[in-house]
Amino acid sequence: MIARSLILLFSVLIPLSARTQIQQSEYAARRAALAKLVGNGLVVAIGSAEPDEDYIAFNQNSPFMYLTGFSEPEAALVFQVKNGQIVGKEKLFVQPSDPSREVWTGARLGIDGVQQKLGLEGRDESQLLKVLDSLLTDSDDALLQIIGDYNPTRTFQSTTDQQIASVMKKHPRATARSAMGAVLQLRRVKSPAELDMIRKAVSITVDAQRDAMRYIEPGQNEFETQALIEYTFRRNGADRPSFSTIIGSGPNSTTLHYNADDRFFDANDVVVMDIGAAYRGYAADVTRTVPVSGKFSPAQREIYQAVRDIQAAGERQAKLNAPGRLMADSANVVMNLQLAKLGLIESPGATYD
Repeated sequence: MIARSLILLFSVLIPLSARTQIQQSEYAARRAALAKLVGNGLVVAIGSAEPDEDYIAFNQNSPFMYLTGFSEPEAALVFQVKNGQIVGKEKLFVQPSDPSREVWTGARLGIDGVQQKLGLEGRDESQLLKVLDSLLTDSDDALLQIIGDYNPTRTFQSTTDQQIASVMKKHPRATARSAMGAVLQLRRVKSPAELDMIRKAVSITVDAQRDAMRYIEPGQNEFETQALIEYTFRRNGADRPSFSTIIGSGPNSTTLHYNADDRFFDANDVVVMDIGAAYRGYAADVTRTVPVSGKFSPAQREIYQAVRDIQAAGERQAKLNAPGRLMADSANVVMNLQLAKLGLIESPGATYD
């Protein structure tokens, strides 16, 4: 009875977002919605490759994760669409189970597991090109819709470019095109489960910002703050940083995407912390600026307040169904006025060479 009571108490204390899972029915609904958007053709979504270096963690690309929820490398999803409907079985190509290899990589879902866990037809990933060749007809209306790193016009072709080119060579009358735009359109609207995961990612990021603010003091190095932030991410269940952590002090605070994170704090510095946690594939991005001494100087406070005013101008335009450009337009107007007021530009609207 005591053990059960502790379990119940623990489940209450865990935030709802920490227990949220996207159901397989939601992934299936996303694929059905994609079929309506693309209309017709053979759809192939390409998962991410396994990193060559052992020290680099594998991360599935977002479009593939959105459609499948499958987080193993070297995978592909294939299904046929006719008049906006999925025809036949959806096939997920994966690495087959191999105990000798899984000693190093960890257990794989395998071909049989795909059907049992995901409700898709499992296939060996080595058969992908052969199956695409068999399903794609050589006719003027044949269409291969590709989701992944596909751009046949670039000079240095990706593995996906090369794979698709080898298939299309056998079907010269067929057309291959990217369907990434359709996936991006679907992803504009978030489900309740997605929103919950985004909130969790933001909550973890905010906790990391607060911990860093309490920790910062003169003489510390940027990488110490970075380490604390990324520790807080993982300690609270985040997968990883959603981008390279930016801890910029002193002159580094003016570099937008600074991420060397290797300078010692001076008491007169401000520190820009541009950070974000990734939680189950959903990312946060929170930026804060703090004084190393714990108190802004008059000049620092003046600039800090100007930035807050600029942000507030944009936030006032964040309204349902309002054009996104209004936020940028309003922020830019206030930014020009503030920069001129501070003497950082000659006049509102001034440019630099």
